[in-house]
Amino acid sequence: MTETMPAGPHSPGAYPPGAYPLDHLVLPTASLDVARARLNSLGFIVAPTGIHPFGTENCCVFLEDGTYLEPLAVCNAQAAAKAIADGNVFVARDRAYRDKRGNEGFSALVLGTENADADHTRYVEAGLAAGDMLSFSRAFTDAAGKSDTASFKLAFASGTGATDAFLFACERINAPKVDRTALQIHANGATGIIEVVAVSDEPSGQRRLISIAARSPVAGQGSSATFGLPNATLTLLDPVAFETRFGISAGAPSELRFAGVVFSVRRADTVAKLLAASSVEHDIRGNDIIVRPATGQGAAFIFREIA
Repeated sequence: MTETMPAGPHSPGAYPPGAYPLDHLVLPTASLDVARARLNSLGFIVAPTGIHPFGTENCCVFLEDGTYLEPLAVCNAQAAAKAIADGNVFVARDRAYRDKRGNEGFSALVLGTENADADHTRYVEAGLAAGDMLSFSRAFTDAAGKSDTASFKLAFASGTGATDAFLFACERINAPKVDRTALQIHANGATGIIEVVAVSDEPSGQRRLISIAARSPVAGQGSSATFGLPNATLTLLDPVAFETRFGISAGAPSELRFAGVVFSVRRADTVAKLLAASSVEHDIRGNDIIVRPATGQGAAFIFREIA
């Protein structure tokens, strides 16, 4: 039986007023084929390719909690260049990220909203608006091949000169009536995203941006700060704290950089066996199984068993 696609994490009434929920993460890549192969090797089911009307394409990983990963590639350079010339902030920020950091990475954290227009006004008033709003639609196809149209309105926020990363609020104007269930059952047992980890060697300078964009007060100080979202935690670390926690060097990012994604999984031993069978190198630190960034992956992936 085909069911209506589950509502997103920012559905009306899903959460009380306050902090915005995590919606999805944007992971630039040079090739969706490479990203799809890498994500498959990590035990994820990857959705069919989606084409944007401005020269980019994606192949998303949808999770049971309503969040998702968006590997993003440029499929039409001419259309992307025209979109940038026309003031498309999404494509312009993707280009800026690639020009500075290469074609592989983790460029944006997306927050769910019910009023992107109001968010844009907030960002302008705070001096954090990254450019004009963007409204667009694209086709969405489920695992059975049924298609519908997804429509979005986006409002963008970024700190001064922080070209490594940005945040934006995403309002779903139309949720396609397709069945996502088969796309949410992953061999690695991943059920959701419980934490996103960002890095900066000046974390105090990035707290205001994140707090305003997410409507979440900051907790902590010094090398570590956290922002509580209704469905996840956003953690901001300095490079030393990041390396201490995950055993991975983050370099010395003076600007905000998104660096890690923590997934909830049903069984850690299932993940470990799958990674070993796929010859994917990984480390075990306490309760975490850590996979370092790789081509088509973009960020450190951390798998954690949640009882």
